[in-house]
Amino acid sequence: MRGILQGDRTLLSQAITLIESNLAGHFQLAQKVIEQCVPYSGNSLRIGITGVPGVGKSTFIEAFGRYLTALGHKVAVLAVDPSSEISGGSILGDKTRMEQLATDPNAFVRPSPSAGSLGGVARKTREIIILCEAAGFDIVLVETVGVGQSETAVHSMVDFFLLLMLSGAGDELQGIKRGIIEMCDAMVINKADGDNLSRAQAARVQYQNALHLFPLPPTGWVPRVGICSAINKTGIQQVWEMVDEHRRLLKGNGHFLLKRAQQQKYRMLETINQTLTDRFYLHAEVQQQMPLIEELLTHSKITSYQAASRLLDIYFSNPRRQEDPGK
Repeated sequence: MRGILQGDRTLLSQAITLIESNLAGHFQLAQKVIEQCVPYSGNSLRIGITGVPGVGKSTFIEAFGRYLTALGHKVAVLAVDPSSEISGGSILGDKTRMEQLATDPNAFVRPSPSAGSLGGVARKTREIIILCEAAGFDIVLVETVGVGQSETAVHSMVDFFLLLMLSGAGDELQGIKRGIIEMCDAMVINKADGDNLSRAQAARVQYQNALHLFPLPPTGWVPRVGICSAINKTGIQQVWEMVDEHRRLLKGNGHFLLKRAQQQKYRMLETINQTLTDRFYLHAEVQQQMPLIEELLTHSKITSYQAASRLLDIYFSNPRRQEDPGK
């Protein structure tokens, strides 16, 4: 605990590995570490960054992160990599894509698999944020795997949500879910360089017009659209100024703390749901009967509702009977 508070990266990495572990014994120990770190957390600015595949998220994060460390900030990057639903494997390539930022003494880059850990992506990422804040990182960047379900989870744990886009607004807007656009606090068109610059400037106008179609959020913040070239390091300062303006506005009108409070409530409900789910699937008799009931279901001898009812009855008859998932 003391090592984390002193910013010891080795101990921080070990604590994060503990959080990501599948072993029930590690899970309990991880919760104790998190509880000790909570009083020292909450002082960072949390920024979620998402975008379509190929938009250049890693290049942008490296340029943005190095700009922030040059200003004297300590930056933690939590990059949730895609994991195979079949094998559970993860690419974990972000450290190789962010070589300069990964070696920056004021930055900490932590790629994490998006599957295969007790508690799920959303909960473990929130817990890792707590550890990074306790270790003294005052800006936390959370990169998502792309435009999809993970964005909703990330939006519920950050203060500012940034959507990276490419030029070609007409086609791009058709491919982006309305909900993602409604969630974002800003859209930034990346790769605005060379022949793309004029297209990016035109796309900026189209995106800004599209954002005006949505109702003004209760925070009073009007979502902005910017352009940048992460590879040429242009427009990065303007992105930070936009984020900082958003923070000052929300802290001034009270919505910054209100949003944090709402996220705490969301986290509580999510923790309840996840804990109940974990306990159900770790229940010894449920694990024993699951294959038998699945076999009956496969051969249409019972319905899906009957199968679920039987398993729930087994669990509620003795909800405390659990197995260690590490056995």
